[in-house]
Amino acid sequence: MSRNRPGQPARGLALVTWLYVLWSLLPVLIAIRISFNSGKSRSTFQSPSWRWYFTDPLQSVWHDDSLRQPLRNSLKLAALTMLITVPIGVAMAIGLQRWRGKLSKASNGLMLFPLVTPEIVMGVALFLVFTQVYTSVPRGFTTQLLGHITFSISYVVVIVRGRLAAIGPQYEEAARDLGANRMQAMRLVLLPLLGPAIFASLMVVFAGSIDDFVISSFLSTGASSETVPMKIYSSGRATATPALNALATIMLVFTLAAVGLAALVMRRMRMRQGGGDDVQLGNMAAVG
Repeated sequence: MSRNRPGQPARGLALVTWLYVLWSLLPVLIAIRISFNSGKSRSTFQSPSWRWYFTDPLQSVWHDDSLRQPLRNSLKLAALTMLITVPIGVAMAIGLQRWRGKLSKASNGLMLFPLVTPEIVMGVALFLVFTQVYTSVPRGFTTQLLGHITFSISYVVVIVRGRLAAIGPQYEEAARDLGANRMQAMRLVLLPLLGPAIFASLMVVFAGSIDDFVISSFLSTGASSETVPMKIYSSGRATATPALNALATIMLVFTLAAVGLAALVMRRMRMRQGGGDDVQLGNMAAVG
């Protein structure tokens, strides 16, 4: 009876894994291929063309404002959410990591609440808050931005706190022993060490915000604040051209680019991690 050698992956498990991956990707690949159709069919493959991306003067994504506006809204919303959420989340993570008190554990648990709450519950709650309590907040893009920041901060806090727990307090303490004040130790020692976690947080927040549908739709006020997921949902079952597939493909490219860039940078940082201690010691020596 033959057995796999130690460390050799079972061929059956590898086959099942690849079949699952192909089964999951097949609908996406079909939708992408249809976006390159030269005709208007969304059910059959036609000769490849860039018509629905930019060559059609009326119905392509590049020329149709009803498709460009949701794309602009999604990118603007994701970019602002990323730039606002990550600094706040990093500051909160550092504060929660250093907080020692009776309420610290309760605060840490409360920070995980948005992660375990169903998104539709979060969307309804935010809708009621902005329509019944904070009625002075402008509806539409502003409320969408505040909603995205609300559910994204927890991801940043969890990622950064994991990094803080891994590096420990010894580098900051060494910098303080060499004469640095708190701000110098944080700026020259702690923040460079948090670089991988901060970058990962930026990409995770961007990818999560640009793909969000539930909260964006609850806080939207119409076409002026419509995002790409909302546009795809509202037009997907109606009679539409492959331009909708092209719009979805562009969205997919942005999301995969963010995730892929994060994975690449994290990999390079891990490869250079061996020399990271020397860099931080150099920074601390410069402070001293």
